[in-house]
Amino acid sequence: MKKTVLTYGLIAGIFVSAFMVVSMAFADHSNMVNAMLVGYSSMILAFSMIFVGVKNYRDKQNAGLISFGQALKLGLLIALVASTLYVITWAIDYHYFLPDFMDKFTAKSLENFKAEGHTPAEISAEAAKMAESNEMYKNPLFFVGITYAEILPVGIIISFITALVLMKSSKKAVV
Repeated sequence: MKKTVLTYGLIAGIFVSAFMVVSMAFADHSNMVNAMLVGYSSMILAFSMIFVGVKNYRDKQNAGLISFGQALKLGLLIALVASTLYVITWAIDYHYFLPDFMDKFTAKSLENFKAEGHTPAEISAEAAKMAESNEMYKNPLFFVGITYAEILPVGIIISFITALVLMKSSKKAVV
């Protein structure tokens, strides 16, 4: 099981990390919604390795059988490996190549907020909230936590779906 977790977790992690690095290199932050859509789509695509890994384990190493719990555990471990690689990659990318990311993100977010017609008081309050968030982002524990919160829930959902779809027990239905 360890080999399956590492193999498929690393494949998924490398895919989603590479996609994130490339997309961040060319990001202009002009359309946050599209950027998020592309980002989460790449996560879903990368986490398809959960399905492939669990199915491979069930069919080739577990005699075609796997319980919901086993499939879920395997899926969650693959998601954790992939997510950890994503967090490490973002930490390196952010700290060494995109140290002004939060400033640009904040500026663009406030520009969009103003364009929506908010009052000066609302804009000021939003700017204060964003400044506080930016300060919290400098804390390594917050940074890691928020980055895991970005990707791991997607992996958890895919793991549950995979476990439901792929579970097979040896019990025969009574007719």
